[in-house]
Amino acid sequence: EDMNWDIQLFKLNFDGREVDAVAKVVSGGWLSMGEKILDFESSFEGLLAEKSYCSAVTNCTAALHLALLALDVTKGDEVIIPALTFVADANVVNIVGATPVLADCTSTDDWNMSVDSIEAKITERTKVVIVVHYAGYPCKDIGKIAGLCKERGIGLIEDVAHAPGASFGGKACGTWGDIGCFSFFSNKNLSIGEGGMVSTCSEDLSKKIRYLRSHGMTSLTLDRHKGRSITYDVAHPGLNYRMDEMRAALGSVQLDKLLEGNRNRKELTEHYRANLKNSSVEMPFSDQPTGSLSAYHILPVLLPAHTDRVAVINALKEKRIQSSIHYPPFWNFTAYEGQFSPKQAPIVAQICERQLTLPLFPTMTKAEVDQVTTVLLQAVG
Repeated sequence: EDMNWDIQLFKLNFDGREVDAVAKVVSGGWLSMGEKILDFESSFEGLLAEKSYCSAVTNCTAALHLALLALDVTKGDEVIIPALTFVADANVVNIVGATPVLADCTSTDDWNMSVDSIEAKITERTKVVIVVHYAGYPCKDIGKIAGLCKERGIGLIEDVAHAPGASFGGKACGTWGDIGCFSFFSNKNLSIGEGGMVSTCSEDLSKKIRYLRSHGMTSLTLDRHKGRSITYDVAHPGLNYRMDEMRAALGSVQLDKLLEGNRNRKELTEHYRANLKNSSVEMPFSDQPTGSLSAYHILPVLLPAHTDRVAVINALKEKRIQSSIHYPPFWNFTAYEGQFSPKQAPIVAQICERQLTLPLFPTMTKAEVDQVTTVLLQAVG
């Protein structure tokens, strides 16, 4: 239904700069895979700092699909994914014919995957592990997980949808695994509507990803337009997951605002934390290890056990405050009823029953945070 929210879950951090950037592209007359894409990709490589290769794509689901294809994941393979994540992680694994296997999170405070849970789920069919940096908080076991995967000859994909600009020990999220997958969906920290990025530090994987992104063709329309090539070969069957110039132009402007936006999110998150301290509402990730830099993508809380969550959501809604759930568990979805059960991830099962996401965006005010926490604390009583 169409609600006029006083405090939305998320608000775009746009101004005239985004409008100008898109207008320039439209009047320039080159709409797909041109110079704006190249600019956006190389600026994004700069954000990741390592020697990385970045390829802009249509969305993060496409990025994940390309990552699995580039790592040759196929029928009969198993892919370990977090039990607490967006359904896209399970969907893409099924789409390539492999089997998703759920790993549990570390604790009710640390909602990222635990290295022990991953290790317990490895079989001789495990081909890849997908790690998510939930809510923008770097998975603190990422170094150990990367080591474990290397030792066992298993591929590592990072789903960095929540964590652009986040890093652990000075190393960017998205550069720890073989391939990183980023999201630029409307509600993300870097927002262009629909869009994604695939990052890798391997030149070979990067070449593969670029072929797969564009029908498997060895030369782009831009090259032919500039007279650099007349025809093209198709190296192997590919897809069309290219980004367009308007979105890349938006992306470059948004990238300029990313780190400041993340800093604002941090301040607001700390204000939430102060307001909820000593209350019955818990905020996860209270214990951040040294050297962990979060992107503070969303503001998840854990309601007291046995709280009527729907009543809390409605109490917020009455005051025109929007809230959400990240995420409903896979085992509640029709498509996954038979495949998954809460027994596979008992800690996540607890979290899913009590989780609530509160408003957070870079232009939010501390007064708005106060409004949210006041209503929330009254609602939980």
